[in-house]
Amino acid sequence: MNAPQLRPAAGPGLLGDTVARDYSHKLRLFNAYAEPELRQAIAALDLQQGMRVLDAGCGTGEALGWLAARVGHAGMVVGLDLASAHTSAARTCAPRDAWIMQANLLMAPLARETFDLVWSVNTVNHLRDPEQGVRALTALLRPGGRIALGQSSLLPDMYFAWDSRLERVTNEAVRQYYRDRYGLHERDLTAVRSLVGLLRRSGLRDVAVRTCLIERVAPVSAADEAYLVEAIFRGSWGERLRPYLSDGDYAALVRLCDPEHPDFALRRPDFHFLQSFTLAVGAI
Repeated sequence: MNAPQLRPAAGPGLLGDTVARDYSHKLRLFNAYAEPELRQAIAALDLQQGMRVLDAGCGTGEALGWLAARVGHAGMVVGLDLASAHTSAARTCAPRDAWIMQANLLMAPLARETFDLVWSVNTVNHLRDPEQGVRALTALLRPGGRIALGQSSLLPDMYFAWDSRLERVTNEAVRQYYRDRYGLHERDLTAVRSLVGLLRRSGLRDVAVRTCLIERVAPVSAADEAYLVEAIFRGSWGERLRPYLSDGDYAALVRLCDPEHPDFALRRPDFHFLQSFTLAVGAI
């Protein structure tokens, strides 16, 4: 079992993001799957009518509608993303009065002190210098404004409640694959879990954090199955993990991930899945 020598993905971001990169399908799947929990996180922010909100790293734009519903017609919602394919997708689902722009959040063409809230989910961990990103975003906040940084999977995900060993080696294989793909060391990725420290080092006050669990049991909904099968079983796992697993473990994983196989995980009555979502909020 020898890991392949992968060429690090090109791109200015830590994880290979560029203007041309497109993973909009995976973003749509995640937003549909996690919509209940993301909506709850937004509701807990107690946004008021008339507020101005920026979604930094808006992806395919589903959250723009959820945010707009909270600030009303008197408010303003702006979506910003580096990838042109993502902003094109966002324009198809965002409210008509939302502003969508393709730009690097480190050099966003926006006036300082414009927004009451910056909402940014699964984004700052893509930056080579997350603290620089937070400083750039907080410069866009009005006095008393807040930044809300969301990050999924700060806690290890649980997929196979009945086989924790296979689950562990699979998750370790995924992490090693991505380190090889992007030419990273494990220490390069430690900042993903330090949201509280990141906000405090950036000068934010009243920092608060809350983690919820996205929990699913069989039978799962169509949106949950689409995300798990397409984004996880095929998109994150699949053939790419073969070099990182023993032959036996890889064969067991393939059986569990194959909707046509009798052992398909989502058809098991004991299927139980957990994924965490963490939201850290700070004010200027």
